[in-house]
Amino acid sequence: MIEIKNVSKSYTKGIKSVDGLNLTINNGEIFGFLGPNGAGKTTTIKMITGILDADEGEILIDGFNIEKQPMEAKRQFGFVPDSPDIFLSLKAIEYLNFLCDIYGVEDRENKIVNLTKKFEIYDVLNNKLESFSHGMRQKIVLIGALLHNPNNWILDEPMTGLDPKSSFDLKEMMREHADEGKTVFFSTHVLEVAEKMCDRIGIISKGKLLFVGTVEQAREQFAKEGSLEKVFLEITENA
Repeated sequence: MIEIKNVSKSYTKGIKSVDGLNLTINNGEIFGFLGPNGAGKTTTIKMITGILDADEGEILIDGFNIEKQPMEAKRQFGFVPDSPDIFLSLKAIEYLNFLCDIYGVEDRENKIVNLTKKFEIYDVLNNKLESFSHGMRQKIVLIGALLHNPNNWILDEPMTGLDPKSSFDLKEMMREHADEGKTVFFSTHVLEVAEKMCDRIGIISKGKLLFVGTVEQAREQFAKEGSLEKVFLEITENA
């Protein structure tokens, strides 16, 4: 479970990039975090994961405060950032072993083999990440986030650059993870994916959370006959 309580963040004095955000992502659900560019999605995710400190409020990951108990909180989630361009001088297998060391992953060999074969990059594990395409780097970062089997998945545009099979596999894994009573929180600009996958969605614009609920609830409130795209445009354009 992820709890965000009255959280605000400003980069420029007097202008809040995230403004009084209150949100709970429950165990057993896939939660889609939607918003236009610059809405505050990535800033929110960086505060949840401890990359940025909130100016106000608190964030709890399975009951652990991300600022006051950072080590305990960070062990509760796996994070995929919006850019996979990290540790490029390492070989893929070195990067995965590094993460296994950090999280104390047991039976690492089998987990690495299973995940890298699933995402079809097992044969290139001895290559440096700098030689990988964007999509291949995305797969490695994704695998690294899942190796320690965290309760909470926090994914920032996780399907960007993935081939259709890998994207399909990831969506199935997200559903299975939630059905096991765990949490998936992800941001996306692909509204069709959110519409099909999410148990609930949140729509943020200009730092303010405008809607939280199911897609059906959004339709009932804003555009009864419309797609999620129409609902999204009506909510954000009228903000």
